[in-house]
Amino acid sequence: MRHTPRELWVVYGAYILENLAYKLGAAGVLTLWLSHDLGFGDKSAGATIALWSAIMTLITVMIGSLTDALGIRRTFLIGFILCLVSRTVMTFSVERWIVLPCGLYLQAAGIAMMIPVMTAACKKYSNAAQRSVAFALYYALMNLGYAIGDLIFDHLRGANGLGEHGHWIMPWLGTDLSTYRVLIFLSLLFTVPGLLLVWFFLREGVEMTEAGIKIAPRKTERVSFWISLEQTVAKTWSIFASLWQQPTFYRFLAFMTLAAGAKMIFFHLSFTFPKYGIRELGDGAPFAHLSGFLNSIMIVFLVPICAALTQKISAYWMVVAGSFVSAMSVFIIALPPAWFQSLADGWLGHVIVHQWLGVAGPVNPLYISIFFFIFMLSIGEAFWSPRLYEYAGAIAPKGQEASYMALSLLPFFLAKLFVGVSSGWLLENYCPAVGARHSQMIWVTVGAVAMITPVGIFLFRKSLQLQESGREPVVGK
Repeated sequence: MRHTPRELWVVYGAYILENLAYKLGAAGVLTLWLSHDLGFGDKSAGATIALWSAIMTLITVMIGSLTDALGIRRTFLIGFILCLVSRTVMTFSVERWIVLPCGLYLQAAGIAMMIPVMTAACKKYSNAAQRSVAFALYYALMNLGYAIGDLIFDHLRGANGLGEHGHWIMPWLGTDLSTYRVLIFLSLLFTVPGLLLVWFFLREGVEMTEAGIKIAPRKTERVSFWISLEQTVAKTWSIFASLWQQPTFYRFLAFMTLAAGAKMIFFHLSFTFPKYGIRELGDGAPFAHLSGFLNSIMIVFLVPICAALTQKISAYWMVVAGSFVSAMSVFIIALPPAWFQSLADGWLGHVIVHQWLGVAGPVNPLYISIFFFIFMLSIGEAFWSPRLYEYAGAIAPKGQEASYMALSLLPFFLAKLFVGVSSGWLLENYCPAVGARHSQMIWVTVGAVAMITPVGIFLFRKSLQLQESGREPVVGK
């Protein structure tokens, strides 16, 4: 990796910052912010998040070909600027008619601009020998940003921060911000250095080839804005239309549709788990240390090791094995918490809850079941999730990497709609704020849906497995 161009490391740095900002200004905070600051109920908050996620995924699908046409640097800059504007609106306004279209949904567009460009950059700035480690580092550093965000999230909500429903008055401006709006404000602050990093240090025309780093000469001719826009639109449409004429693309899309089952686990961790954690463990409970930080730190360390040890194994089979482990992990949290009471009362509960999380008093056994769930989930994720991104990049034709990555998210469009809507329904029926709870049923449902991925990809392997660039030919076709 020491021979890769500096652009790869600029992308990594920007990605850490953006994922830290995403964790604080989106992810787990949105359902809490919608309910606390904008007055949404469980179902309406879930429906709003479903729409937000669907918009983000749909724009990502449409923007992939634009990224291939426009270039990595310019697409990056547009995404960062949109996120900067939207997070400013979400920080300083609670008027629904302003904050939803100009804040929440605009942020979805900004994030969507950067999803395919990140993957395309990893492919463009690495060669075949570097690709597995490049994508592994990409995924590991993404989780490093998440880990830092989870620590801040729990600290600000805890007794040593503002508390679950605290307030902070901004100096000079005098604006009264809730705990959740402070988190979004921090997200805004972390967006700025990412923007500056790309603006000043990312060059156009850089590519890593098998022969070494290649830098295309900069075009010196000047064209009008409208001519440039017309050329970009024409090129974007040409790339987009060509994808649907490739038979292999439909097989790849079917593969990604099955992969959406296991991906729903992570959507539920963002949309369902925060309210579940607060209601089951209490206000200010440091559940993000387990559901987010533990997962992210394990991924940071495990993914590069797994990539180095398994780079000769096809991404397809890594997805089958890893997604099975991840899907099975969900059923741990569906078990009765009382089954973990002896562990909670022993040294493990003391180490995890008293020493690490800093929670005093008797140990709630749910902390232990969450710990084992996330531990097993992370092991499976380290094997399969980064290889999913690698698979998209490995089978994409040259010059269409962002298009493949963007359109590979098309099944996630429906998956996020399903998770957003079902999240509110599951919470209201099985884990309401007031009334009897049967929270285990949430995770039985999630686990059953997740099992679609390993079972489906294994059963349909002869029809779905595609040749990966730089690997052995697929046999048994």
